[in-house]
Amino acid sequence: MRVLVAEDERMIADAVVAGLRAETMTADVAYTGAAALTLLAAAGGYDVLVLDRDLPGVHGDEICRAVAGNVRVLMLTALGGVHDRIAGLALGADDYLPKPFVFAELVARVRALGRRSGPADPPVLRRGDLSLDSAHRQVFRAGRYVPLARKEYGVLAVLLRARGGVVSAEELLEKVWDEQTDPFTNTVRTTMMKLRRKLGEPAVIETVPGVGYRLP
Repeated sequence: MRVLVAEDERMIADAVVAGLRAETMTADVAYTGAAALTLLAAAGGYDVLVLDRDLPGVHGDEICRAVAGNVRVLMLTALGGVHDRIAGLALGADDYLPKPFVFAELVARVRALGRRSGPADPPVLRRGDLSLDSAHRQVFRAGRYVPLARKEYGVLAVLLRARGGVVSAEELLEKVWDEQTDPFTNTVRTTMMKLRRKLGEPAVIETVPGVGYRLP
């Protein structure tokens, strides 16, 4: 899941982004309304936008109007009265969470919005003797538990969701890493090597030369 956090209070924004990444989501941050619009236009699409209503420069209300229907919006704001919530939802927001908030609730709401942004995954993704339990974030091969690092888990999840289709390195960068990642980095190849080693033999991830990777 790709999430953009648009919040001008940097401590809150950075804490939310760090927490979402720890929950295996790909999260980017924008501290101003203009930066949020730039990322929304250039970053290849987000599943959920966590949006502070009182952003400097371009107001959160304006951003919500601009993106409603294209990305799920969770308004995160200090304006928590009933009339404020009604107004936010009327602008096109999908959900509204007043500050202060409990992080676990924010994660639950983001996940719920992410499920609504596209077809829901089954609780367990399977391919051959591989299985990925998304609820418990566990991976098994032929019944053997395979401990994976966060990015390795993310890469495998994207490959499993492709259902045998080829996934390019660029697509993996977009879905598993954040927008600050150098597009010319070899981090995908390095992560893929570690993932293959942990999954063991016989190899299950196939390289399609010049195209990407797939689980045949």
